[in-house]
Amino acid sequence: MRFDEAYSGNVFIGSHPVFEESEAVLYGMPMDWTVSYRPGSRFGPTRIREVSIGLEEYSPYLDRELEEVKYFDAGDIPLPFGNPQRSLNMIEEYIDQLLAADKFPLGMGGEHLVSWPVMKAMYKKYPDLAIIHMDAHTDLREEYEGEPLSHSTPIRKVAELIGPENVYSFGIRSGMKEEFQWAKENGMHISKFEVLEPLKEILPTLAGRPVYVTIDIDVLDPAHAPGTGTVDAGGITSKELLASIHAIAKSDLRIVGGDLVEVAPIYDPSEQTANTASKLIREMILGWVQKK
Repeated sequence: MRFDEAYSGNVFIGSHPVFEESEAVLYGMPMDWTVSYRPGSRFGPTRIREVSIGLEEYSPYLDRELEEVKYFDAGDIPLPFGNPQRSLNMIEEYIDQLLAADKFPLGMGGEHLVSWPVMKAMYKKYPDLAIIHMDAHTDLREEYEGEPLSHSTPIRKVAELIGPENVYSFGIRSGMKEEFQWAKENGMHISKFEVLEPLKEILPTLAGRPVYVTIDIDVLDPAHAPGTGTVDAGGITSKELLASIHAIAKSDLRIVGGDLVEVAPIYDPSEQTANTASKLIREMILGWVQKK
């Protein structure tokens, strides 16, 4: 798999044309093979790129422009349709290569299971890794209907790999009772319903540590992001999610990578979700890449 060649499709606004000169790599993981409700997130990365043309390259929140950050849009990983295990293996191999090249990886999903091999690769390079997870759902199941490779399992998998005490979930408002009990019994941090204020309390405790941030777009209320696979009422506003991304950017965390997943454009003809995701990606690039 080559990730250092120019992508032939639409690229995210402001993308630098040369891989070798870039600090960060934006890439897509177009997989929705294991979703339990509505498929379509495999089309998320492409649409996020396409609507980015409507963005300004300047962020008034961070007083920074995209031309100040050299990042390379590598396009999508060519994942084999309907083959979860091979897809996950390919993603892990891809991230291994990016980290070996000392690049900051910023991914776009795809269902949330795609974050699992990324976090697994990150842990190989950063053994003291911590995870910040923003989501409507716990994603702490061991399996779904007997299938351990499921979009409802990635946080359980990474918690068992790096230790539950190193995983911090925010905005959670949905999950099985057993998932919440498991988190409590094993020392995992879960902030129900809210993100920004509990996040601000946690950030100082993670100062200096390598941190990977994974954001499921459904942490937003469906009023702000209807285009996702599993909508869940009672979420946060896009303003709060932007503020949370900025709080991380202004903290003393050592951000080593991140992703934004579960954008399913087909369920939002207004394209509000894709446009919101595009702006979130811009702020992640401008706020986090220099935190490597």
